[in-house]
Amino acid sequence: MTDMSFQVPYVRDQEAPRLPPPEGMVGIAHWLREGYFRSVGSGLVTLVLGALAVWIAWRVIDFAVLRAVWTGGSRDACLPAAGTAAGACWPFVADRFGQWLYGFYPIGERWRVNLCFLAGLMLIVPMLTPSFPWKMQNALLLLVVFPLFTLVMLTGGNFHLSIADYATTIGFLLFLTCLVPVWLLGLAQGLLRNKIGAWLAGVAFVLWLAWIFAGPEPVAIGGMAVPLLPVSILALLAVSAFLAVRLAIKGAGRPGIVVAANWGAVCLAALAILVFLDADFGLVTVETAQWGGLTLTLVVSVTGIIASLPLGILLALGRRSTMPVIRIVSICFIEVVRGLPLISVLFMASVMLPLFLPPGVNFDKLLRALIGVALFSSAYMAEVVRGGLQAIPKGQYEGAMSLGLSHWQTMIKIILPQALKIAIPNIVGNFISLFKDTTLVLVVGLFDLLGMAQTGLRDASWATPTTAPTGYLVLALIYWAFCFSMSRYATFTERRLNSARAR
Repeated sequence: MTDMSFQVPYVRDQEAPRLPPPEGMVGIAHWLREGYFRSVGSGLVTLVLGALAVWIAWRVIDFAVLRAVWTGGSRDACLPAAGTAAGACWPFVADRFGQWLYGFYPIGERWRVNLCFLAGLMLIVPMLTPSFPWKMQNALLLLVVFPLFTLVMLTGGNFHLSIADYATTIGFLLFLTCLVPVWLLGLAQGLLRNKIGAWLAGVAFVLWLAWIFAGPEPVAIGGMAVPLLPVSILALLAVSAFLAVRLAIKGAGRPGIVVAANWGAVCLAALAILVFLDADFGLVTVETAQWGGLTLTLVVSVTGIIASLPLGILLALGRRSTMPVIRIVSICFIEVVRGLPLISVLFMASVMLPLFLPPGVNFDKLLRALIGVALFSSAYMAEVVRGGLQAIPKGQYEGAMSLGLSHWQTMIKIILPQALKIAIPNIVGNFISLFKDTTLVLVVGLFDLLGMAQTGLRDASWATPTTAPTGYLVLALIYWAFCFSMSRYATFTERRLNSARAR
């Protein structure tokens, strides 16, 4: 019989020695050749761009350091001598830098702004650090407690809220109570088919419109001014809210009780916030017209960033909703706002909005600008989030349905985390654009960082050929530092979240 066994000619019985890579594949020479001089064309582009970068860097260093003036108390120190080229006027920056940071905020009260900066830094750094514990508590402090603390510290608190202010807040919360429990429990799809749900939504909307346009007109009863119409509207809203909560509990059972209890806690927290804002903390009142500089830039940009993301998510979900009313309203809002420039939105919010409000109702100019910026940015954020939602495969929805998850559970736990991860570059791009667009608040009489710098440049006591270039150079560095920091952290977040897909 023939031997059919397979004879292996050679089998290694020990590990092969680890040899170093070829000399041409490592080192600076390989890095330059592969990255910058791969071909004749790439080599020429590298030389031209490199020479241009070196020339620009030399001009900046020569202007900002070598020929710069570092000491002085007036424009005379920065005037160039005969036959010499002038350099940067750093005494001007030192003299105006406090105004660039705080605007017209009283000098004796600037410690309040510094305390807000310190508190924000102490909360943001742990929040952005992945390994730091207690994320939920930190987020609660950053998104709820810190804004209230900043509002009280910057304004002085003691808002002197009236009974009408409390009644308006209660009416708005009752109006939301007619809708929120039903939406959160996933019953919104049948809202229009359900007679009770449709009645609640319609009555709540009509009552809220009546509250807005009627106004709290008090009537004297027993020597006490009582607003009869608002009281009757509040009573009807309370009945509608009770029926809405009962409908939600009846349709969802125990989850409905949990949602109703949580929403009740939110309403109590909102009323507690009003009491907190009405307290007297013994601080000097500082009007928002005195805010400015980097402080105002951060207030406008951070408020727009924090408000635009949840609003954009809701608008994106509304645009993809199967309910025609919600979908049409979301589409109309997004398309109308995206078709307008931000400067026109700010102009409408600052100048035209008071003309449409009832007599005696007015809002602070800064508050109107904040609302306009938040709504404008939310429209663009909605399209960014919608792009991330469209990138999610249909199988993710089907898998959630097979597990028995509700609509909101599917969105919050499965769909939105993946969509937001995909949309991180565009989301951060919107944040950076919003941070730079805050300079437009100057058209409505608010002096941000750029506005304060331009105000200082018009001072005749510092009028020199190099004052304006020096000021704009510092402003460019400040804006670049903030925008570059946001970009780098977004890149870090993308790499950390995509670690499972790294190759």
